Amino acid sequence: MQVDVAIIGAGAAGMMCAAHAPGRVLIVDHAKAPGEKIRISGGGRCNFTNLHCAPHAFLSRNPHFAKSALARYTQWDFIDLVDRHGIAWHEKTLGQLFCDTSAKEIIAMLRRLMQQNGVDLRLRASASDFAKTPNGFRFTLIEDGSTREVLAKILVMASGGKSIPKMGASSLAYEVATQFGLAVTETRPALVPFTFPQERFAGLSGVAAPARVTAGAQSFDEALLFTHRGLSGPAVLQASSYWREGEEISVNLSPTADLLTALKTQRAASGRRNLTTALAAHLPARLVDHLAPEMQLSGNLADQSDSRLVEICAWLSDWRLKPGGTEGYRTAEVTLGGIDTDALSAKTMEAKTVPGLFFIGEAVDVTGWLGGYNFQWAWSSAMAAAGALSA
Repeated sequence: MQVDVAIIGAGAAGMMCAAHAPGRVLIVDHAKAPGEKIRISGGGRCNFTNLHCAPHAFLSRNPHFAKSALARYTQWDFIDLVDRHGIAWHEKTLGQLFCDTSAKEIIAMLRRLMQQNGVDLRLRASASDFAKTPNGFRFTLIEDGSTREVLAKILVMASGGKSIPKMGASSLAYEVATQFGLAVTETRPALVPFTFPQERFAGLSGVAAPARVTAGAQSFDEALLFTHRGLSGPAVLQASSYWREGEEISVNLSPTADLLTALKTQRAASGRRNLTTALAAHLPARLVDHLAPEMQLSGNLADQSDSRLVEICAWLSDWRLKPGGTEGYRTAEVTLGGIDTDALSAKTMEAKTVPGLFFIGEAVDVTGWLGGYNFQWAWSSAMAAAGALSA
């Protein structure tokens, strides 16, 4: 089989690139359906981009690398594409955009675009034994128990990272990069819940609260959720990308309210009220009960001096915790790290030392915040590659 462009991976980046690449395009995926991560994302409604998408919301060893692709295919471009295909959407918090009905609409849109572009989609198939040839690349396509050789002028690796292995995640892109002499940075799970030893928060499982969670030098104000195994929720998932094993995180349980003033006001109005009862007006009652022994919360409000209330509020605004680890790739939404951006052109996503070899999407060392940023990177990096192929 001879093709102009072979794309490995029919996820968000792979389908977007296939839909816009020139010539005869082959796209290969081992799943039974394309876009499986799209299908399950956003609670089944696909948080397909973010109104506030900008380079500051992406992690990479080279913080400037993503600027070119994000600037040349923006969130507004993808929103326009969605609108032209009649997909209704709505904004949730912090600029997050979701389909009104189903993530399957995004998949259907991409499939239509691929069909219009004459793309040859091969599912339940795999690619292996990649090699460089004088005119491009050669690899083995394994499909329905049989094998055949594929010759492609261009090879685009869009096979993603290691996150959510039950969806078929693999390290294929990293292996191909290494084979062709490209460096791969350290990879680890990102946007992932924290775990704690001895099921520390098992008794609080299901309790949620607004919080500011800080890891490293980065803080996020969103919901925190206690789980049987540890901590989750948007604020925690965001902070996990900045956390390193063995480090503490800081949790501010009163990120927007002036808790000290509120408690002093309550003390003046109803000093005989129990301290834990007073705190339960600002924090979940189960959480206050859990913290009471550790913080030695006892007595009535009237019994608490100003200095004691200051101490309590300071503790609640900087609750220091040391996670035992994370849930790992099993539940991580993305993989942090990947193909070293020093090896790629920021404008085209092409390998600098291997002409015709491209890496796009999650496989690259560019990781976005929670809330549609990683999908936007998929769209933008895919269009950067497709645009280079059309030039």
